[in-house]
Amino acid sequence: MNDGASLTYRCMPRSELRTQTFRMRAVQPGHIENIRLWRNAQMDVLRQEVPIAPEEQEAYYAAHVWPAMALERPANILLVLEEGESALGYGGLVHIAWAHKRAELSFLLRPDVAQDEEAYGRCFSVFLDLMKNLAFEYLDFHRLFTETYAMRTHHISILEANGFDREGIMRDHVIIEGKPVDALIHGCLRR
Repeated sequence: MNDGASLTYRCMPRSELRTQTFRMRAVQPGHIENIRLWRNAQMDVLRQEVPIAPEEQEAYYAAHVWPAMALERPANILLVLEEGESALGYGGLVHIAWAHKRAELSFLLRPDVAQDEEAYGRCFSVFLDLMKNLAFEYLDFHRLFTETYAMRTHHISILEANGFDREGIMRDHVIIEGKPVDALIHGCLRR
């Protein structure tokens, strides 16, 4: 896969996106087990129906993520959010439609960080700023969008406070714990 150097996306202008205290960089092989655990612990907010096994995670990254990093136009750009040496979460641009200059945002924090509303708000706001910068300033995208389950009211309030407009509701879109739940679509256009 590589010779020990950090993996990077060819399409990104720099290997890292930074603020004063946070950085985002390409997901590395050492991150994928933690990401698997984070996903399995929070399936109710993801489009994931069953837990991911370690070998499934490794196979997915080997087939889809690592090879895509060398492409000029990958289908997804997956990044880890770090503060100091600590990985707090991951996300990125997914379902990228290069011809239409748009991508969906994906974001998930470590479960312990996700449970702290203040930390969640700080991390998610930084993530949104960095993703808008990457998408609009460097990749020349026109639109970012999200799909969020309606019970995630704190997540939705942060999206809206960071320039994402509610564009629609998909009524009873998913079943969570036996109950129908709406999914909200938010979008942000390059201004």
